[in-house]
Amino acid sequence: MFGLIGKKLSHSFSKKYFTEKFQKLNLSPKEGYMYELFELDKIEEFENLIRENPILKGLNVTIPYKKSIIPFLDKLDPVAQRIEAVNTIKIEKDGTKIGYNTDYIGFKSSLEKFLYQKSKTGFKETALILGTGGAAQAVKIALEDLNIKFDFVSSSINQIQDNFTYQTLPYSEIDITNYKLIINTTPLGMYPNIDDFPPLSEENYSKIDANYFLYDLVYNPEETAFLTKGKNKGAKIINGLEMLHGQAEAAADIWGI
Repeated sequence: MFGLIGKKLSHSFSKKYFTEKFQKLNLSPKEGYMYELFELDKIEEFENLIRENPILKGLNVTIPYKKSIIPFLDKLDPVAQRIEAVNTIKIEKDGTKIGYNTDYIGFKSSLEKFLYQKSKTGFKETALILGTGGAAQAVKIALEDLNIKFDFVSSSINQIQDNFTYQTLPYSEIDITNYKLIINTTPLGMYPNIDDFPPLSEENYSKIDANYFLYDLVYNPEETAFLTKGKNKGAKIINGLEMLHGQAEAAADIWGI
């Protein structure tokens, strides 16, 4: 049995994805191949969940528990340790709970493909990461491992966190001519608020041209207002769907499916 833990899971991608995957592989519910949604009002309920469901072999973790789940685990994969966030748990036969971060895997593989397909000579520019939340940390580590320089920007200069060593500026003070890869890690523009977009200045948006790469981790809608602004100026764009599929497949590999 597998599942997803989070606070609000009504719009979960994971249950449909894994249920269909089990069907394609002819893995039946009778054999225990089920994927369930477990809404937890608080992370402390995790221990009861594990106790009440001894057949659980793996879990995905979503907002707001990617960080707060860590004290409840026995081990962390080295990448999850660096990111300080977990979105996949493997439960061994002896009950050992190991935390992984497959957001990193999904993002890194999709970004490499995106940049290589659109820029055969490789990417030597600096990236700008919009947002400083949990997803931004996975993006940060992936960029480090790809040797891509980056800066962060958030809505408030007060959002600097101890585990980062970077300069954080208000959106309005950024000059995007210094950044040819712009990655939105915030939920701005996500359904149903599809008219929202990161508050870079209109002057900045006007500077975007065919030399820019825009990556939005949001995948619903397929093309966010942020991506539309870039596409209209000739930029190369990608949404978060490939990353989502990549992180799900990486979780399946960890679980041995």
